[in-house]
Amino acid sequence: MNPIKPLVLAVSLIAVSGPTFAGSDSGLYLGASAGQANLDFDGERADLDEVQDVEIDFDDDDTAYKIFVGYNLGLIPLVDLAVEGAYVDFGNFNGRVDTNDNSDFEVDGWTGAALAGVNLGPVGVFAKAGFISWDGELENIGDDDGTDPLYGVGAKFSLFSLQIRAEYERYDLDDFDIDYYSVGAAITF
Repeated sequence: MNPIKPLVLAVSLIAVSGPTFAGSDSGLYLGASAGQANLDFDGERADLDEVQDVEIDFDDDDTAYKIFVGYNLGLIPLVDLAVEGAYVDFGNFNGRVDTNDNSDFEVDGWTGAALAGVNLGPVGVFAKAGFISWDGELENIGDDDGTDPLYGVGAKFSLFSLQIRAEYERYDLDDFDIDYYSVGAAITF
């Protein structure tokens, strides 16, 4: 048997598997994630008719989910640069509004962010920064909304066009913060 043939085969497989497992597929991707959202909301807020201020105290968590779509630019080898949009539903939080200890607060929103990451073979890390346009409904107070910053970090494992992601995201909303820890998957088309 010729010893050159196994060597050529091994080098060929390594050369092909690098890009295949690197997960640096450029193009459109679609994904979803689920996890835990934690809301910290402590302060005073004017009620709807602005006659008096009310005390608000929420420190609760709930199951949350996100559906996202993005585009990986694929400009630099081993580096991911992408733009991503998402719909996020943070769930329903329970806390205190004035003397009512059983008030609900629901928050959801649309996000837009830029991502930058580094691929280390099939594993990669990334950071993101952007904005969320959110809408919240606070029981006994009313609706509130706004556009505020978000940022986060994550890690991913890629196999061909499938990607498994774990993320931490922080949403700095008007009078409160939401921390979102999630695990999800995405596929590149």
